[in-house]
Amino acid sequence: MTKLKNGKSEVKIALVGKYFDSGDFVLSDVYISVIQALKVAAAVAGVKVDIQYRNSKEFENGGGLKQLKSLKQYDGILVPGGFGKTGIVGKLRVIEYARVNKIPYFGICYGLQLAMVEFARNVLGLKKASTEEIDPESKDLIVGVMDDQKKYLKGGQYGGTMRLGAYPAKIKKGTIAFKAYKTEIVSERHRHRYEVNPRYVEALEKAGIIFSGVSPDGQLMEIAELDQKVHPFFVGTQFHPEFTSRPEKPQPLFLAFIKAARERSLKKKK
Repeated sequence: MTKLKNGKSEVKIALVGKYFDSGDFVLSDVYISVIQALKVAAAVAGVKVDIQYRNSKEFENGGGLKQLKSLKQYDGILVPGGFGKTGIVGKLRVIEYARVNKIPYFGICYGLQLAMVEFARNVLGLKKASTEEIDPESKDLIVGVMDDQKKYLKGGQYGGTMRLGAYPAKIKKGTIAFKAYKTEIVSERHRHRYEVNPRYVEALEKAGIIFSGVSPDGQLMEIAELDQKVHPFFVGTQFHPEFTSRPEKPQPLFLAFIKAARERSLKKKK
């Protein structure tokens, strides 16, 4: 992996999660697969990557606005998977900031779901929009429990009952996803029980969201993105693309994200 050490230019990536703090220690190994996928993609793209760990909770409460402005320094922002309510307000603010300020954004699993919630609130005007995981009583559940998962939750069955393993997805031509994969059918690994609510897909699409990857039956939204005429790189995946990254063979969407970050870095230097 000599390429990992030989990148000429550098991109600065903010990895915004909620599991980094444990006393005085930063638990970077919590997202080790994501970190390694970023490094492999950067190596193949010929750049060095400076990954900075930002706790989503720092963007909440009184210091939120000041911390949000600090995101301008980054060439890309990545919100990885996760669970629960803690730090969600901060993540939503970070996603909005990345979208509005056109900073390359990559959301994985929860990072996709929260991107759809943020878009629904601030673009569709559904101010109470939420995910069933956070607020099951919301009248606008943009993200809900998958139909085949409801029986497990009712029975108190968790863990291994989630949608796990590799599943195929159809990729829409002319999209960021298609340019990255260069094929119409891909297989990616999943670990989730929530999905974009089918009842809101049409409204999201009319407002500008492109569902560039869907399950073969068209029921599950696997990849969401914004047109590059609107945003240089705003992509979210329901699956975990970091799981298919290999040494010297980057996962296509990670590579596309790093390349978008490189473009931002170059523009900032002009």
